[in-house]
Formats: sequence, structure tokens, C-alpha cells
Amino acid sequence: MRSIAAELVERREIVPGTWLHAWHAPGVVSGVRAGQYVHLRTVEPGGLPVRRPLPIATTDPASGTLTTQAPGAPPSRGWSGSLRVGDRADLIGPLGRPFEVDPRSRHLLLVAEGPAIGSLRLLVDEAIREGRSVVLLYGAAGASLVYPSSLLPDEVEYVVATADGSLGHRGSVLDLVQEYEAWADQSFAAGSPSLLGPLAALASGRRQRMGVATLGRKRGGGKPIAPGSPEARRKAFLQVVPEQVIGCAAGTCLGCAVPGSGGVPQRVCREGPVFAADELAWDAVP
Repeated sequence: MRSIAAELVERREIVPGTWLHAWHAPGVVSGVRAGQYVHLRTVEPGGLPVRRPLPIATTDPASGTLTTQAPGAPPSRGWSGSLRVGDRADLIGPLGRPFEVDPRSRHLLLVAEGPAIGSLRLLVDEAIREGRSVVLLYGAAGASLVYPSSLLPDEVEYVVATADGSLGHRGSVLDLVQEYEAWADQSFAAGSPSLLGPLAALASGRRQRMGVATLGRKRGGGKPIAPGSPEARRKAFLQVVPEQVIGCAAGTCLGCAVPGSGGVPQRVCREGPVFAADELAWDAVP
């Protein structure tokens, strides 16, 4: 984790209400893994300093740049007029725990809705670079809010669902999941509890319902694996990034805590933002 003065080198609206920002931050880029985020410090009107979490969407180590995708026009709610291309802002990262992909997984199913796709975007690049096949299922209210396919690698199979039927499947992105569930070795999702809760329920009964084969036993497979560890997450079929407002990003304010399945609250900023789906108590997640 590093704190640097990052330069804003690009900002553009990719769909109404969602903005892409590119930052020159070579000191941060070198250590980034998919699923992690950065904390950006700006100053609100009246001089109040505020930090905001932004998921890391893409990285380019050669140029030392990373992009973030988020709703609003970061800086928003008072900072939209304060930062322009060429300005610098204090940026801390990479923060949080990343996605854990089993090295034997060849087929990855990604599921996202709305701006939450920013949390999965870097995983797409990592998977393609490692020779994995990727299907991305994406849900939006209508065609105007669909994530542009031009921002994805050509190798990705991109399938869209819109609530009003204006593009792709009419209905929820959840309707598409069972078509690809048996194909996938692992699945990764980002969005609201209304998306992630049903996905977690599907994942919990997948082996019994479908009779699918496991990925095989690893050497040392008889040893207990601690819940929440990278090893446990790597063995999980579904990993998720829940929507939650992160405050301090240091794990002290507990403003981002979500209910854990073992009765212990999980801090999205520290234990997350990525979790195995069975780590969270979905009936209590707000």
C-alpha cells in the first residue's frame, strides 16, 4: 500500500452517471490485483477533506496508469468542478483483499449489474492474459445504461440483460446464470444484495443439484483450511464484492461492516472487498 500524488490524465462518462477516470500512479499500479481498490482524497466545499473508495478497473504497468469506474463524476458531490485533467490528488492503494482464482479453473463466469462492473473489470484482463475463457453476464435497467462492449477485450463472451428488454435478454441478469452455471469452474460477482443473495443461494446448492465434479484434491487436502483465507476463497465456487460504503479504509470505523456467516461482522475495507459467498450471512445483509 502506498500514498502518492496521482495525476488525473483522463475523465469521461462511459454511460449516463458512470465515469471512467485514468490516473498516473506508477507507485500503486505495480502491486495491484483484481478486486482491490484505491482511496482518493479530495476536499469538499467548505474545505472538508474526504476520502472515497474507487474500485480499480484496469491497469497499465508500462505507462504507470490505472483506471477507476464509479457512479457519479468523481470527484462528485462538490468535487466535480475541483479536479480536472492534469490535476493531482492524494491516492492510497492498492487496498483490500483481491479475487482468488484457482489455478486449475479454465472457465470463469462473471456477473455484474450497473456500476459494480468496475470491481470485476480487472479480473477480465487477468483471466484473458492467463488463457482462461470468460463469460460476463451484465444487467442494467435499459440499453442506455449498458456497459460498452468496446471497453472489453474481444475474447470475452458478453451477454446483456435489461429490465425493459431494450437490449439483450428482457429481465434480470439472474435469469441468465443457470445457462452458464454448469460450464463455469468458478464464478465472481459484484452488485447489490438483491443480486448477490440469490447467486449465493444457487452456489450453495450447486454441487448437490447438478452433481458437478470438484476440481480435484490438492496435496495436503486433508488439512483444515481457515474460513476467509486465500486458500478457502480459492476453493469457493462463488466470490463476491458487495455494495458497501467504505469510510476510513483502515478497519477502525466499522462503517463498512457486513454480517458474517459465523456471527462475526466482516469489514469490507479489510476482510474484503472480495469474499467467498459463504462467508456472509445473506439473510442479514442490508
